[in-house]
Amino acid sequence: MRVLLRSIMLLALVWIGLLLSGYGVLVGSTENAAGLGIQCKYLTARGSATAQYLHSDSGIIGLTNCPVLRKSERVIDNG
Repeated sequence: MRVLLRSIMLLALVWIGLLLSGYGVLVGSTENAAGLGIQCKYLTARGSATAQYLHSDSGIIGLTNCPVLRKSERVIDNG
């Protein structure tokens, strides 16, 4: 019972942190446009967001992988 309660509290704290900071966590990625682009899907506290990046395997032009954290456009509290 304690483990369940602690994990629920931890998830609530992470969700509040994502809500206030405006960051999203990577949940998936797919290559598109014949391998020239990469589409990254992020889970934010307000829903999901999608970002498109230029992709190359070497990393010279564009990204090799999606960033794990990404700042979303909309933030709840802009101060």
